[in-house]
Amino acid sequence: MRWLPFQLNPDLPETGISREDYVARKFGTRGKGVNARVTAAGAQVGIPFAYEKMQVQPNTLNAHRLLHLAERADRQDAMAEELFRAHFIEGANLTDKNVLADIAARAGLDREEVAAYLAGDAGRDAVERGDTEARAAGIGGVPFFIFNRKLGVSGAQDPQTLLEAMEEAIKQ
Repeated sequence: MRWLPFQLNPDLPETGISREDYVARKFGTRGKGVNARVTAAGAQVGIPFAYEKMQVQPNTLNAHRLLHLAERADRQDAMAEELFRAHFIEGANLTDKNVLADIAARAGLDREEVAAYLAGDAGRDAVERGDTEARAAGIGGVPFFIFNRKLGVSGAQDPQTLLEAMEEAIKQ
């Protein structure tokens, strides 16, 4: 399994924007309802989403750079899990490079090496190229699953639908 880059909001400033402003702009008056539905769905499967803790809607370029770095260390899945936990459960500011270095350390990467990596531009081109390729392939949102490099499935799907897609990709 690989996590490929796709930024939902690549045009946000590097420091992100207020989460409250983002939700109001994107969803208008139905914004709070969106969070409530996701929170309820998460609770059913043991994920305690905490949208109320989120102060910043991040530009995720640096988070994607960390996933790129983590892949080389065979820690990409752990990195993704820690980024999701930090953002959706802890409300961490994913635009803060010190916070990102701490998250990477929880995923098993060396904090000091990560801090040095984030201080430069390494990985930026790979993330931007991957994001561009995804958009050119017609991907417009997440989650988006690609099975066996053959079959794409868009959106949050139930496990049975994903299993059927995997089996179809194997047949192809």
